[in-house]
Amino acid sequence: MKKKVTDQRFIQANREAIMAVVLSLAYFIWWYATAYGFGDKPFSKYTYIMGMPTWFFLSCVVGFILFAVLAAVMVFLFFKDIPLDGNVPEPPKVGGTGGDA
Repeated sequence: MKKKVTDQRFIQANREAIMAVVLSLAYFIWWYATAYGFGDKPFSKYTYIMGMPTWFFLSCVVGFILFAVLAAVMVFLFFKDIPLDGNVPEPPKVGGTGGDA
């Protein structure tokens, strides 16, 4: 039986894709819960924040800012720069042969 060789680039790309999908689903759940959780009352009973109904402010303003920050944090902490072509550079050699400088 052949041993399967897995390229680390695909492992990293799959991990990043899963994280992006999870963040997108979390944003949808946030939006749905705040839009329909606070927006199910008649117009006369709405509460307002900065002139906007609470459901709109929480789902569209706060949610956008919150998840934009979460996406930026996710990219800076977990995403890696990987080469997309087949040529993976070799790590630099440490030390030398002691020849001419």
